Amino acid sequence: MIEISNLTKRFDDVTAVDDVTAVIKEQSVFGLIGTNGSGKSTMMRMISGILKPDGGKVRVDEREVFENPEAKLDIFYISDDHFFFSNDTPEDLVRFYSSCYPNYDKERFFRLIDGFDLPRRRKTRTFSKGMKKQLLVALGLCAGTKYMLCDETFDGLDPLMRQAVKSLFANDIEQRGLTPIIASHNLRELEDICDHVGLLHKGGILFSRDLDDMKLGIHKVQIVLKEGHGEEDFEGLDIALSSKHGSIYTLTVRGNEEDILGKLRCLETVFFEIIPLSLEEIFISETEVKGYDIKKLLL
Repeated sequence: MIEISNLTKRFDDVTAVDDVTAVIKEQSVFGLIGTNGSGKSTMMRMISGILKPDGGKVRVDEREVFENPEAKLDIFYISDDHFFFSNDTPEDLVRFYSSCYPNYDKERFFRLIDGFDLPRRRKTRTFSKGMKKQLLVALGLCAGTKYMLCDETFDGLDPLMRQAVKSLFANDIEQRGLTPIIASHNLRELEDICDHVGLLHKGGILFSRDLDDMKLGIHKVQIVLKEGHGEEDFEGLDIALSSKHGSIYTLTVRGNEEDILGKLRCLETVFFEIIPLSLEEIFISETEVKGYDIKKLLL
């Protein structure tokens, strides 16, 4: 488990991360969402022990991570602007990382890059952005670490490769207890992979919640009312968002699902159904409660 307590980092007069507190549970996927400049990369560098916090602490399995080589052996960090030496090849890189991580799986690394169709002896400076991202994912998965920090790792990957990487993460979570922490500015990239999501804005976390818990308290309803009935019939529902296309109302409703169903059954309807919410719709509802507009923050 990673425990982040009152984490703060300043660069001169700029506060990049401001008093952030969060818990990242083992064998779950934590999504850190925020715009460029919101503090995601700075926070990831402090979690990985690269940067020293100006305030607060990061503890990895009850060990402070900064200047702690033992704790860092449990972490592999993929930065958004990862540095490669100009003459490095994948074979050079795997030799380097094998010297850093004692349980490095070289055989799996070469299987992965062959599967990604990445040349083993070609200089990485000639790789495209997407190829470099695939190489870094392979390097990270084969390090055998418990935690893998991914800063905008899906950026630059085509949709097919994005799904392949997500499948690899899911396999390692199940097989060896990997805990990925994924920072992104794109909600849709994390839609189908995250268990827990934190929204970072201007250096502070607006909220950090389990997606399952969030979904339990908010529901999307599509409903068609009988002729002669209108929006006034919805007065008993706690509606966060409402729209109408033709005769179909689409409502985002807060509350217990059984209570909502009970109220819907009392209405004069042609039909109604509760349908799954997207991550974006959940965030819109949650941030509006706090006085923010998620569309302005992220989209």
